[in-house]
Amino acid sequence: MNRIEAFGYIAAQAARGDMTFPTSVNAVLRLQLALEDPDCHLEDAIRLVLGEPQLAARTVALANTAAYNSAAGPQITNVRAAVARIGYRRLQALVASLVVRQFGSRIVDPGLRAKAEQLWAHTAHVAALAEAFARRVTFVNPDTALFAGIVHEVGGFYLLSRADEFPGLLDEDPENWAELCEDVVSREVLRKLAVPAPVAEAIVELRGAWLGMPPETLRDTLLLANQYTPVASPLGTPPPPPPEHAESALDFVLDEDTLRDIQREAAETFISMDGPPLA
Repeated sequence: MNRIEAFGYIAAQAARGDMTFPTSVNAVLRLQLALEDPDCHLEDAIRLVLGEPQLAARTVALANTAAYNSAAGPQITNVRAAVARIGYRRLQALVASLVVRQFGSRIVDPGLRAKAEQLWAHTAHVAALAEAFARRVTFVNPDTALFAGIVHEVGGFYLLSRADEFPGLLDEDPENWAELCEDVVSREVLRKLAVPAPVAEAIVELRGAWLGMPPETLRDTLLLANQYTPVASPLGTPPPPPPEHAESALDFVLDEDTLRDIQREAAETFISMDGPPLA
């Protein structure tokens, strides 16, 4: 089938809820469901984290970043102390990052794998920046902002995971069929991942949205993070920059010193979240 037919096929599957996730995604989803169980005690959470070496390493690394160790306390060296310091909500965000990353685990084509790695780098930078912008500019919940940043490109990851089946699916796309398909796919993947409605709504509204002044919503937080990320998404088009009148208005809430602090803090968080290339 040609590309347009392939996009239509994938979008129709998504609209029916007929989606196939890689086995590795399903495994991490089981971990996510276990951690979300209100009866999951600390000992159970620690055991589950230790069962995923990448998650264990990133949990300890995140606990030692400035965002969680601003008082220059002792370095965390074990999962138990790390979980206690960062809390369950942040731990769930790290699990979500594993879910998103695993969408690329079954990609065979080297070019598509390179796109998956770039999309992950973009995602991790946006998530880290969203958390920092939330804390210093928009004042939405930073944990929610980090989580939203992690899952905001999940539709793109799903398309990449299917692209081996349809050669040329994600080649140059002047008519933006990929974007239209990704929008449909994103809604369904977000639903299957049980992403809370306020987060899902902010994500699906991103395309074509303008930054509000003053920036104060989760969508604004994601737009700011996308505007300042050092790694562009390899899929689709970037969000539009704020209109000219907003640039001067943004100066009132984001001076150069604040922006440098945000970027420095986000860079540290990115390092704690990033991992080795896909196996």
